[in-house]
Amino acid sequence: MGGTRYDLGARLSRAKEAGYGFKSASEIFVQNQLGMAHESMNPNGITFREARDSEVHPNTVPIILGLDVTGSMGHIPHELIKEGLPKLMGGIIQGGVPDPALLFLGIGDHECDRFPLQVGQFESGDEELDMWLTRTYIEGGGGGNAGESYLLAWYFAAFHTKTDAFEKRGQKGLLFTVGDEPNLPTLPASAIKEIMGSGQQTYTSLELLKEAQKRYEVYHISVLHSDQAIRANVAWKELLGQNCLSIEDHKEIPNVIKKIICDTHKSSGSGLGTIPLDGLDNIEML
Repeated sequence: MGGTRYDLGARLSRAKEAGYGFKSASEIFVQNQLGMAHESMNPNGITFREARDSEVHPNTVPIILGLDVTGSMGHIPHELIKEGLPKLMGGIIQGGVPDPALLFLGIGDHECDRFPLQVGQFESGDEELDMWLTRTYIEGGGGGNAGESYLLAWYFAAFHTKTDAFEKRGQKGLLFTVGDEPNLPTLPASAIKEIMGSGQQTYTSLELLKEAQKRYEVYHISVLHSDQAIRANVAWKELLGQNCLSIEDHKEIPNVIKKIICDTHKSSGSGLGTIPLDGLDNIEML
């Protein structure tokens, strides 16, 4: 991972060839045709996902994006592959952060779903990121249990990632979850063992949040497209304060994330400078 750059021109050409702009989600997200998660995104047995520096990306900025893939939120990965992902990556790089490394997580409901956690790899290149995003199984599940398993993103970030940003530079990564439900309050040891292959401790969501915050700035984007989502947003605000970001239009997700990442690294004094990005002028054409 991490050995390629994000090329907007190449991405635009490939997106046209692949039909991202007009194909349905089921045509693009092939795991939905199979009705199961991709083997490479099965977290069972994963020790770590790593965001390491390279000659191409000497100052990696690890970013985790946990996407709710339950019924009410399953359209968002489709929007990202159509136009949101190149806007996000192009905006981050043009905004002065040349070495982003993005990891996708698919988040469901560990109490109800067959595949409550799906895990990609930290990547920087356009082709690799498209691959992991389109491998995601949009399970469309969830249940009537007043919550989803956003805390799985915190668990995975805390215990199953390693980054040169933190280990070499003491720099935290950025972790975003996106959803419209409350967070489930507890992650039992039994669920961890079933999902990850091992697990001996039950965690509360607050415990996992604190663990994740040791190495990541943790944010949640509440998509306020229903009365239930508006009510859930109240609890998120109480938990995360200004790190809970509320939006009504899900198409604003790339802009919100881009702004936070660029503002964070400008204020950190890390000295990351703007670099040219191939095909940047195409960003408005996607």
